Amino acid sequence: MPITRNGFVRDTQAALDKHNGDNPVASPITVGVIANPASGRDIRRLTTHASVFPTAEKANMVVRLIAGLGALGVDRVLTLRDRTGVAALLLRAIDTHAATGTAERWPEVEFIDLPITDSVADTHTGTAHMVLEGVELIAVLGGDGTHRAVAAHCGGVPLLTLSTGTNNAFPDMREATVAGMAGALVASGVVPPDVALTRNKRLVVRCVEGPNRGREEIALVDVCVSRQRFVGARAVSEPSDIESLFLTFAAPDGIGLSSIGGAWAPVERTAPHGLHLTFALRDEHGFANGDGVPIFAPIAPGRIDHVTMRTCERFELGDWLPIDARHGTLAFDGEREIEIERDDRYEISLDWSGPLTVDVSRTLRFSASRQLMREMAGASMRTLMQTQAHAK
Repeated sequence: MPITRNGFVRDTQAALDKHNGDNPVASPITVGVIANPASGRDIRRLTTHASVFPTAEKANMVVRLIAGLGALGVDRVLTLRDRTGVAALLLRAIDTHAATGTAERWPEVEFIDLPITDSVADTHTGTAHMVLEGVELIAVLGGDGTHRAVAAHCGGVPLLTLSTGTNNAFPDMREATVAGMAGALVASGVVPPDVALTRNKRLVVRCVEGPNRGREEIALVDVCVSRQRFVGARAVSEPSDIESLFLTFAAPDGIGLSSIGGAWAPVERTAPHGLHLTFALRDEHGFANGDGVPIFAPIAPGRIDHVTMRTCERFELGDWLPIDARHGTLAFDGEREIEIERDDRYEISLDWSGPLTVDVSRTLRFSASRQLMREMAGASMRTLMQTQAHAK
């Protein structure tokens, strides 16, 4: 069955007509942009050798992104305000672009007027607002945690993923200009959803007994049962803390907790299963208590650690497995979030209800095979000539 947006498959020619201005009553093509100001700046810069992603570079990425979006037909971008300077630098770039009078087409950029909490709540409320505004897709600049936060509220709106965080297993590392061009082709419908979009898996954790009964969380890459009793600084940084792992996929060239699975039994994003791994507890000398398989894995940038794996099993779609933990914490996509209380009982499942994401390479290959860039460039030249003729 082809992937669709809002229940229908768009017609490529109709979308080209809209881009070329042949449908004057068409609504503006709108894209949301969420750039997490805190991504790439957490405690792992102190505990590992993870790179720092400065505010100026995030703003520059957004500028390059909207340049790609605007060049291929996006009319309007919705984004969030912040206190760290990303929005301020973006506004300065917009003013400079307008003042120079360049012919390069940029979309109109609107800053959503929502309260700023400097927490993940900003991402949650911003995403929900963009969905209500009817955006065609949401471009996300952040790490696994940021994409998880957006995925929890984006519904059927596709995500254009761009990596700026720490353990980036889920988002793509690519040039924002190119991502923007692909995003515009998808948002305008020029490249149909069944070609451009990919459905992702997700892990769902729910509490079925105890004080937190009814609580439910999702993860896009991994859920870790940690031996640490408190959330603390959130990051899972010590291999001895890992009791068990559940993975949606495990790339052999990945980073973070999923790299452990990738080092032993790689799983593709498209595979109809995940992985469930358990690990031996190590003593103060670093030796495992009990039998297991020793494995090296890069669980953080610049840090290759040794873990002792006791079991590794397929995690099948649709199965609800009990999480065997009476204490400790649950970490989602690399960050501890739930402290397991007395009498809490959690279970976990894997499904295909994760977010839709733009496959940038496949989108641009389709564009090249149909010579869409030539058609869109020709239409832009005709529009420019008509504008100049009217001005005379």
